Amino acid sequence: MNGEGTEGRAPEPGSFAVDTRDGRVGRVMGRVGSYVQLRAPGGGPEWDCPPDSVRAAPLGEVLRARVREVNREGRLP
Repeated sequence: MNGEGTEGRAPEPGSFAVDTRDGRVGRVMGRVGSYVQLRAPGGGPEWDCPPDSVRAAPLGEVLRARVREVNREGRLP
């Protein structure tokens, strides 16, 4: 779960990844063409990321992202 050995493989939908172009962490939503679609933890618009600019998110980033999602869900009516 530390991201080692994942080079060359597309991240799985539902997992968290880092867009290495700007450091944003997002949940992998799927693929559109050759791009990986990511969405910020807690929601928001998806963005496209070239597959060579995506890497698995480190465990600490995954935990922070999941906390943000849970916190957001708790604020919903």
